Amino acid sequence: MTRAGMPPEAPLAHPRQDLGRAFRDDLAPGATPDPVAARWRMGTFLPAAIATGGLLWAFLAWFATDGTTWAEGLLATLIAVGFFWIALTFVTVLAGAAAMQRRAAPETGPVTALDVALLVPVHEEAPWDVFGNAAAMLERLARKPGAHRFALYILSDTRDPGRAAQEAHAFAALRTRMPDAPLYYRRRERNTDRKVGNLAEWLTRWGGAHDAMLILDADSLMSASAIGALADALGRDPSAGLIQSFPQLIGADTVFARSQQFANAVYGAALAEGLARWTGREGNYWGHNAILRVQAFAASAGLPHMRGLRGRDQLILSHDFVEAGLLRRAGWSVRFLPRLRGSYEETPPTLIDHVLRDRRWCKGNLQHLGLLGTRGLHALSRFHLFHGAIGYLLSPLWFLLLTLWAMIGVSAERSVINYFSPANPTMPSWPEMSPVNHVWLMAALYGLLLAPKLVGAVALLAAGTPLAQVGGAGRFGGSLLVEIAISVAYAPILMVQQTMAVVAALTGRRIDWTPQDRSGGRHGWGTLARFHAVETVLGALLLAGMATGYVSLWLLPIMASLVLAVPLSHLSGRPFAGWLATPQEVRAPLVATRARHWRSELRAALAPTPAE
Repeated sequence: MTRAGMPPEAPLAHPRQDLGRAFRDDLAPGATPDPVAARWRMGTFLPAAIATGGLLWAFLAWFATDGTTWAEGLLATLIAVGFFWIALTFVTVLAGAAAMQRRAAPETGPVTALDVALLVPVHEEAPWDVFGNAAAMLERLARKPGAHRFALYILSDTRDPGRAAQEAHAFAALRTRMPDAPLYYRRRERNTDRKVGNLAEWLTRWGGAHDAMLILDADSLMSASAIGALADALGRDPSAGLIQSFPQLIGADTVFARSQQFANAVYGAALAEGLARWTGREGNYWGHNAILRVQAFAASAGLPHMRGLRGRDQLILSHDFVEAGLLRRAGWSVRFLPRLRGSYEETPPTLIDHVLRDRRWCKGNLQHLGLLGTRGLHALSRFHLFHGAIGYLLSPLWFLLLTLWAMIGVSAERSVINYFSPANPTMPSWPEMSPVNHVWLMAALYGLLLAPKLVGAVALLAAGTPLAQVGGAGRFGGSLLVEIAISVAYAPILMVQQTMAVVAALTGRRIDWTPQDRSGGRHGWGTLARFHAVETVLGALLLAGMATGYVSLWLLPIMASLVLAVPLSHLSGRPFAGWLATPQEVRAPLVATRARHWRSELRAALAPTPAE
């Protein structure tokens, strides 16, 4: 155990919770129902449910032309299930857009001074980036005096000896440059239970010295004002166990990363605002850029292992959702502050890097289905767990629906199904897929997928964001079209990749939790071809079906994306500048500017150390 530079130990109990025992939801001080959030909830879920019911009725009426079969009923139900989540997102964005036009009343009341630990768990990360971000945050905090006290801990699970040596050198270099900074570092010899175990060990050995902990990822960055605002909010609300900020993406320079960054900044604001309104005090946790009450978390959110599909104990991978649910189960509120500015993170630079991270999240989120029966959870906490899983299960659902659509073909007479099963009474009597029906279906589908983007963009400008902060009127309009084109191009590839991830997770195929390659852009053509072989083959089959008239030409955009998966993946990692500007890019945050300076200085200082 490397403990150089750690303060004296302050032990704290952090028991693992029994997810099967009865639990009363009234243990924290002042946790009361939120009638305002309940009304927002009703105003969001009810329209989505009504719209879904209307769509289901329309499809059943359409299928009933020649009598509805069980297969047609099943198809209509699957379409309705997929549609509900699209409708829920759309209504959430609408609600958020409306809320953004209202000025938020500032929180008032006395603030209890807190001793806050900023925790940065790392695993095989570039030390100059991690310690550079830490230096920038400590530097800004030192220049912003306040009632709270802050200390920053870098908690390493790095296994590679060369990388570990670099971490030790980075720590020593930073201590030399900032001798008075409250900066600590330790590396575990064994990374038992990964990030969960990393944080649990800190809690049980040093957590007793602090009132709150602000969890940061290796690529997280927060301004002093944002850190102070989170501490103020927790110090003002004795019933709060966790307060989540809205991390905004920064630092992107590739096609794929910049499109993600633009979507986060322009469309994400309305979605985040809507989520905050209807989740109220039953919010969720995304694992970083959030402040947690140490005593509440230690007493109520210790994670046990769960029983896997093969009867073996497994670590809970996507632990953040579960920890939020356990805090709320113990009576502590879980809040979301979408308007807090100064909370940042980075995003994977290429499509492959995004998919590799997504596979890990998929496996963890599907575990949540086995945790829905946890006793004492609030209903909305169960919904968060289910929503996390359904977000991945929708991909195989849409893949199945698109497969059925392709098999239907351009007409009942030329469908693939009827070609292989002519006059088979057990097969459904598929409705005629006329050009009018195709246009209606495609317009409805793409309209609902694109509408939240347009609503979010309008809401951002209407809320007072100057056009100059998004590149000017002409460039902003062009960027909207560029981002929509990029999202349409990559959506079918992501659908297939998520479907494969779901199959792998459900069949128990091992997916290593490898560290993220944050530099990206290094994938050769051979790697790309192997990685996207399934999409390429599926695209070729669709193309062949269109050429022979057995697959609808209205699937052309999906076919093109799949056929071109390899070059599109290569394009995703190419540098891309000038378009997709965001406010955080046009006017770079001071803490980000200082972080770049510190990263460069530390990287130069570590140049003589063992090769990366």
